[in-house]
Amino acid sequence: MVAASTVLTLLVAGVASLFMAWAIGAGSSGSTPFAPAVGANAISVMRAGFIVGILGLAGAVLQGANVSEAVGRELIRGVALSPLAATVALLTAATLVAIGVFAGYPIATAFTVTGAVVGVGLAMGGAPAWPKYVEITTLWVLVPFVGGGAAYATAVTLRHEAVPERIAVPALGGVVGLLLANIRFAALGGSGGQASVAQAAAALVGGPSGPVQVGVSLLIALGIAGLLAREVRADQAVGQRRFLLVLGGLVAFSAGGSQVGLAIGPLLPLLDSFDPPLVAVLLGGGLGLLAGSWTGAPRMIKALAQDYSALGPRRSIAALIPSFAIAQTAVFLGIPVSFNEIIVSAIIGSGFAAGDGDVSREKMLYTVLAWVASLALALGVGYAGFTVIELL
Repeated sequence: MVAASTVLTLLVAGVASLFMAWAIGAGSSGSTPFAPAVGANAISVMRAGFIVGILGLAGAVLQGANVSEAVGRELIRGVALSPLAATVALLTAATLVAIGVFAGYPIATAFTVTGAVVGVGLAMGGAPAWPKYVEITTLWVLVPFVGGGAAYATAVTLRHEAVPERIAVPALGGVVGLLLANIRFAALGGSGGQASVAQAAAALVGGPSGPVQVGVSLLIALGIAGLLAREVRADQAVGQRRFLLVLGGLVAFSAGGSQVGLAIGPLLPLLDSFDPPLVAVLLGGGLGLLAGSWTGAPRMIKALAQDYSALGPRRSIAALIPSFAIAQTAVFLGIPVSFNEIIVSAIIGSGFAAGDGDVSREKMLYTVLAWVASLALALGVGYAGFTVIELL
């Protein structure tokens, strides 16, 4: 039988997890996906906050397992997070993210949660998980260069006079279709696993899995490219706008799948003795993201859409495509990644395609400093906070 004190501590940790989910929904997963679309005047701020909340909830339930497991069980070795440690980590990270939301600066949630979890884990006597840190750091360092570089190259291509938009936009849609056909969903895997649309189709047909997956992927890519080609031929501006909104929706879905793990991951070791269905835990975290998106995201959407770079539809499309690809890569690998870092890097890269004048260098500098400081501060506060509370 579980002691009453354990249940009480678990409830406190659960409240801290919901607070963290709200802060993420308000500041990262709720604000970043549709910021380029808002900046391009394709959707209003309030409508973006509403839609991103729903899509983030869906992503949390269907794709949230990998990152949740990584945050809860793979950031520290030798110990499992206690209810007190999880509470301290979540409160530390959520407070820093909330400060960023109300100050108007996007704090990297993955940095704060990772730092806080590692801090309390070390304070408990755990050992550093160096191989996992290498994976995480590698992705964090590559994101600005890969995402920003890809966004810059895409924006330059779309702006080039030699590349007709009636060809470029459908081609980019085809690339998105290939990605969409091969990302994994919990609903398609069966028995607690995950599978992509292409994998599920191959299993349904029963033929050679490789050729079937390739064929399904190409069919989806060609279908999306064909639809976009028709839209662009009928009305170029409308075609761009619809493509941009679809991309925002895909990034919002991916944000839910990635960011929910930052909120509920520290709870997983605490729930082992209760053995609840993981989907129920993911649903609870997703509802927290939804609440944050609906109540706190508009402020950060405005900050990202207007303060970093004056984006038009083409540069917004250029920013969202690599953001979607990087986010799904992180979800697949189970690596916590900051959507603020992904989107801001892509916005800056696409903004440079129009010249330095469209990008706020001062805002860039302050943002990078905030990311680095949040990681160090979360680690230090998590370690010190847990140590002090244990002594008391």
